Amino acid sequence: MPNTVQKVLYIGFGFRVSSDIALPELPESTCQEESYDIVFEKGELTEIWNEFAKSNRFFVIKENQTMFHIPNVAVYSIENGMTVKYSPADGASEDQVRLYLLGSCMGALLIQRKILPLHGSAIEINGKAYAIVGDSGAGKSTLASSFLLKGYQLLSDDIIPVSLADGGLPVVTPAYPQQKLWQESLLEFGISTKELRPIVDRETKFAVPVSSQFVNKPIPLAGVFELVKTETLNIEMHQVKGLERLHTLFYHTYRNFILGPSGRTEWHFSFTAGLVDKLDFYQLRRPTARFTANELASIILSTLN
Repeated sequence: MPNTVQKVLYIGFGFRVSSDIALPELPESTCQEESYDIVFEKGELTEIWNEFAKSNRFFVIKENQTMFHIPNVAVYSIENGMTVKYSPADGASEDQVRLYLLGSCMGALLIQRKILPLHGSAIEINGKAYAIVGDSGAGKSTLASSFLLKGYQLLSDDIIPVSLADGGLPVVTPAYPQQKLWQESLLEFGISTKELRPIVDRETKFAVPVSSQFVNKPIPLAGVFELVKTETLNIEMHQVKGLERLHTLFYHTYRNFILGPSGRTEWHFSFTAGLVDKLDFYQLRRPTARFTANELASIILSTLN
């Protein structure tokens, strides 16, 4: 069972997060006496889960509550866009439990708050944010890392929180100053893993701190680049137009299956329909046979310029 600590106040996703489990990914608040927006706390959820869920289900979704179970890790409950409770399984490591707090739990919490969580990485280029979205394993974080090595800055890795500022302008709120990169990508960039912490013990995916290249304020969202793996030999890029843009935003909404059962489908459609004419949309098809992150970054920069 994970060891808990006294509640510490962190800053992440634009919120003050009070947590009784250590969150090394997030910077600590300089004032621990401040009030908080979100709380992560250990609770006893097993009986509640057994009451609501059938043995073959992993999620229970209501309007203001999402519960899910990761076998041998924990049961989680996200409530009212504010409270995240976790009930660890016997023998689960703290790293395993934490992995889902800043992933699936935060995605569900953002949906409850009607903040659009896109699945991808966001980078800052010339004062504007650009989202790199794609399926798991598409190379989003690797491409973002290529931009960082060129001197650009990161806003988010894995979940991109998009909200509307005054006048309906879409903005990306910075998540936290860390990337998750596979060992193969780190080797391609010539980065040693000796000083890096594995995301979970014995995994070859590592936490890469990027505090010195992290944007710490919301930035207007200007475009979306969808990354798709292909068996072709060359990189291909085309603009995404019309209703296909709506599909792109829905498909790459983090944990989009939560939308319907939680009563957020109408909100999501209205929100994303208001974005399609405000953003540039491109699809980048990259070959899987070779390392292409640096080429892709150059193509994106050339397109934006």
